[in-house]
Amino acid sequence: MQPAVIRIAGILHPDKEWLEWSIDKLAEEWGRPERVSDTFPFSHTEYYSDISPVLSRTFVSFGRLARAGDLADWKVFSCSIECASGPSRRVNIDPGYVNGARLVLASTKDHAHRIYLRDGIFAEVTLRFMRKKWVPFDCTFPDFARGVYDCFLGEARKQWLRETSLLGGVWID
Repeated sequence: MQPAVIRIAGILHPDKEWLEWSIDKLAEEWGRPERVSDTFPFSHTEYYSDISPVLSRTFVSFGRLARAGDLADWKVFSCSIECASGPSRRVNIDPGYVNGARLVLASTKDHAHRIYLRDGIFAEVTLRFMRKKWVPFDCTFPDFARGVYDCFLGEARKQWLRETSLLGGVWID
């Protein structure tokens, strides 16, 4: 038994065509998204300038409950999509999950606040849900800390609450 979570992915993309391409690739493995967020301008770091000088971020969530323990597999898969986008990647995909208490994101980059999972993949609790709102940590990315994605994450959390109540618990095989 593993904790049941709502799988999400944050997609950094230069345009609508690459966003749709990324969603199609994710859907081949994870099924069609349950929800697609608004698209937000992304200018918080130069780290991704190899993709494009102008980027946007869009989130997707997937309808079936997933196993939290599969997070490293999701990141390995999302990295394969990034590689398939061309010799110079055109997208960056950060998979993660939402449950009643937290947003967890996977990364290939180590840092003091990240926990090693396996195969070069790390996990971080990016936000926590307390007192009816998403709350950042001191190491939370600035765009997440500002709350611009809270509406989408709140809907994913509500989806988790609905799905787990139908399941009769928060654990799945």
